[in-house]
Amino acid sequence: MSIKVRALGDKDFFSWLGLFEGYSEFYKSELTDEKALQVWSWIIDKSESLTGAVAVTDEGEFVGLAHYREVPNTLTATRGLFLDDLFVVSEARSAGIGRSLIEFAKGYATTHRLSTVQWLTAPDNETAQRLYDDVATRTDWVTYEIEL
Repeated sequence: MSIKVRALGDKDFFSWLGLFEGYSEFYKSELTDEKALQVWSWIIDKSESLTGAVAVTDEGEFVGLAHYREVPNTLTATRGLFLDDLFVVSEARSAGIGRSLIEFAKGYATTHRLSTVQWLTAPDNETAQRLYDDVATRTDWVTYEIEL
């Protein structure tokens, strides 16, 4: 399967939505129309920091997505890229698409003179971690969260 990774565009909503539904299902998170429209509005609004990319086959089928945003790195006084979401449809996994999406995000960071690309994953997402261990350095940081 040949794929091309490119930035998301205004006309990609419905194809993107199918991927975002799959991503939400993978993480057992209920996706409502309101949530989907809010995330999409962030992606297409140039004044928002969230943007994204998609992996598309030669036939035009969307098979993967990445959402990312610039963030300040206070200890280094630089800016980095935070990869919020990375998803590949199950039938296209292990074909290098996740790696291509990460490389696209890395290219975005390089072009925008950002210093790092960072992301989190679930501790039981061992398949993805094999890729992540190959393309990045696992950190010692522990994540905490307060729900409001």
